[in-house]
Amino acid sequence: MTFRSLCLAGFAAVALGAAAPALAADAKFPAELAGHAFLDALTFVPAPADAPEVLKTSGKFTAADRRRIDTLGSVEGTSFLSDPKAPRATGVKLPFQGQPVQGFSGIKPLGNGEYLVLTDNGFGSKGNSADAMLMAHRVTPDWKTGKVALNETIFLRDPDRKITFPITMEGTPERYLTGADFDIESVQPVGDRLYFGDEFGPYILVTDRGGKVLAVHETKLAGKTVRSPDHHAVSAPATPSAVSFEVRRSRGFEGMAASPDGKTLYPLFEGPLWNAEAGGWETKDGREYLRIAEFDTAKGEYTGRSWKYLLEVNGNNIGDFNMIDASTGLIVERDNGEGAPDKACAGEAKPDCFNAPAKFKRVYKIDLSQADAEGFVKKVGHIDLMDIRDFKGLARMGADKGVFTFPFVTIEDVAVVDAEHIIVANDNNLPYSTGREIGKQDHNEFILLRVPEFLNAK
Repeated sequence: MTFRSLCLAGFAAVALGAAAPALAADAKFPAELAGHAFLDALTFVPAPADAPEVLKTSGKFTAADRRRIDTLGSVEGTSFLSDPKAPRATGVKLPFQGQPVQGFSGIKPLGNGEYLVLTDNGFGSKGNSADAMLMAHRVTPDWKTGKVALNETIFLRDPDRKITFPITMEGTPERYLTGADFDIESVQPVGDRLYFGDEFGPYILVTDRGGKVLAVHETKLAGKTVRSPDHHAVSAPATPSAVSFEVRRSRGFEGMAASPDGKTLYPLFEGPLWNAEAGGWETKDGREYLRIAEFDTAKGEYTGRSWKYLLEVNGNNIGDFNMIDASTGLIVERDNGEGAPDKACAGEAKPDCFNAPAKFKRVYKIDLSQADAEGFVKKVGHIDLMDIRDFKGLARMGADKGVFTFPFVTIEDVAVVDAEHIIVANDNNLPYSTGREIGKQDHNEFILLRVPEFLNAK
């Protein structure tokens, strides 16, 4: 779980600026709710029996001064988007007994209605997540009952010492990984391996299907290694330079798609890279853009090929990236607000209103094969997650007069299900998000959306 910048910009619909596409970049397609299920926020799993005692509980380093607090339920959780002068409680307190399943930041369909999901790295930062274990899960949403079955948990570990820099559990036999080691935000199963996209390095982390680390790959673009301030080799000054880092903190690999045959990965940065010559973050005509790299899974190396994704609004972030077919994919692009716009604070921030309500929450369809001469991918169109049709009354919460909204700050899961449907889910930032209902911690919600026109758009 990574705290995002709270900068909100004005909204503008701007075309891509390349050769005229068949559809404008802001072409909107309808989305109909076809299913809604959720996993309760307070869902926990015990640490493995061979894990160190410190991992049997979690959230012990989340106090404001980062000092260790062992008393369970003694630190109040508040939305990190609430005004510090008027903190908005979520109703959840830390530390926890066990490890919270919360906060899904990556998803991949496994077939038969089952999905592989990824728990975010912990409690918001590298500094407070040393007792948050890195894990993935197999889950099955039941659209009829609205419940989500937790089938298996996979804990990441490095007993063979494939990681060449110190980790938190360095002196332990199994060397379980924590949110102080990596910030894994995306996952792709390929053959007998799992590939994880990380924000700290950024790295691509490779494990077997049981979570044992097999390799760690640094990031290269155009043959050059690029790093963030949290890379193990970086001692970062306040401003990036040619000898420090090129990736903004918490803006490494947020989404990482895979080709249908699993031969290629497409890791996508969450934020623009630093342009040393220009002395600023990468932009085109004043608009920020993100890099999509290409990684060969058989060779275990970057190909040197890359693309560019133009953000609709500066300050937006992407939440996830998965392919539909060999050339088209789905990307979540969203602002940094949470909660219903009609419950916004009027002038003065209060704990019973939203000082930064959700406005821009979209899923874009992109086409790599229709990139322009500069490498900017084509944005075919989008669906608006704040304007979902619910004619059948399937929403279990969040609908009004036939319209369902998904007003979460971090929407970090999207994947194609079949020719007509996609699945979307949120990262609920336990215990720091309360976007669905003021004063109540968000659950892990899964929505099934019927979007045939969107998926068939060219």
